[in-house]
Amino acid sequence: MKPSIRFPTLFISHGGGPWPYIEDMRQRFAVTEAELAKLPATLPTKPKAILVITGHWEEPQFTVSTAKQPPMVYDYSGFPEHTYHVQYPASGSPALAKRVGELLALSGVAALKDEKRGFDHGTFVPLMLMYPNADIPVVLLSMKTTYDPLEHIKLGEALAPLRDEGVLIIGSGLTYHNMRGFGRPASLEPSVQFEQYLYEVVTNHDPQQRNQALVGWEQAPYARLVHPREDHLIPLMVVAGAAGESVGERIFTDAVFGVVMASYRFG
Repeated sequence: MKPSIRFPTLFISHGGGPWPYIEDMRQRFAVTEAELAKLPATLPTKPKAILVITGHWEEPQFTVSTAKQPPMVYDYSGFPEHTYHVQYPASGSPALAKRVGELLALSGVAALKDEKRGFDHGTFVPLMLMYPNADIPVVLLSMKTTYDPLEHIKLGEALAPLRDEGVLIIGSGLTYHNMRGFGRPASLEPSVQFEQYLYEVVTNHDPQQRNQALVGWEQAPYARLVHPREDHLIPLMVVAGAAGESVGERIFTDAVFGVVMASYRFG
């Protein structure tokens, strides 16, 4: 019997707004762009589908996107007109959406369906850099508005079987997300210290200790200064839960707008 191929889970710091489509911003994120372009070659094979938990979609109850052809969601403001017309024409996958619902039900996790939800910039920005041909189906799974870390870790645990079914699970957020802090010299040190905490937690070889520390993330240095709202951190909890016994590693960091932001891989 042929052994299954197990995919890693990823947490990607996706940057600010539609940056790949704005030349001066693109230059600032040159490291992120180069690293994301190289990332697919590090995977065991091309995914059959991608499941994204983005820091830009939260609902009162976990919700799965079921659209066959998801629309675009331009969830930003103040950018050039052309950035409101960009397209990432990947298809959805009702089959994967159904499978996600089945796995969550088996774990006692209730989930709703949304047939209209489309690709926000936390989704299409990293994916267009990783898979510019948009030839892999993409399904979105919302966070829950509670932001409860343990609840999201358990959500990830329920999704773990997908890793053996050809699905790449991506959490898209930022390790630093304080809109008032970007571009301020005083923000660098907090971003560095918080990131060092995350690095030590994610790379812990004991998954139970790792997840316990993620649950207690507010004890990290400058935690609430770095994340006044944890919407961009919670996707990390999901992919850590889906990682199971797989140990995390930092795959790259970038320094943009005066802060450090990192991306991680489990497995």
